[in-house]
Amino acid sequence: MLKQFLPSAYVKSVFHIKPEELVKNGVKGIITDLDNTLVEWDRADATEDITAWFESMRAAGLQITVVSNNNIERVRHFCDPLGIPYICQARKPLKRAFHQAVSTLGLPKEEIVMIGDQLLTDVLGANRAGLQVILVVPVASSDAPITKFNRAIERRIMARFKRKGLITWED
Repeated sequence: MLKQFLPSAYVKSVFHIKPEELVKNGVKGIITDLDNTLVEWDRADATEDITAWFESMRAAGLQITVVSNNNIERVRHFCDPLGIPYICQARKPLKRAFHQAVSTLGLPKEEIVMIGDQLLTDVLGANRAGLQVILVVPVASSDAPITKFNRAIERRIMARFKRKGLITWED
């Protein structure tokens, strides 16, 4: 049962995900979470570093879409200036938004990777939808109130994965 929560890879941040590595591995599309994956959950706009990261992914020919459980105002405010398509109020880990994102990208799911910071929403949902998934360490050490409960469960799952040697990363 716990394998549903196991990511394909685990890295410190999106900045450790290089476009040339994705392309080399056959990836042509990225579905990414927003809050605490790209920027802090309470930061309204993209940082210069995140904008540059998006540009490097696009320059490598990768298509990107954001899938977020957050509301339309939050997601639109972040994505529209970057020209990134998005799905808001996604209700992750339900599969529907992931299938919608795959359709938006117009690629086979084998050529798409999901990037997110939560086991219970991003990883579980991506695995259920048959996608590769890269788990990143949350950008902020604080969370929106609704996420705090999930984090307590995730800590237990992560501890078990680490004990079994299933998840590691290097700084």
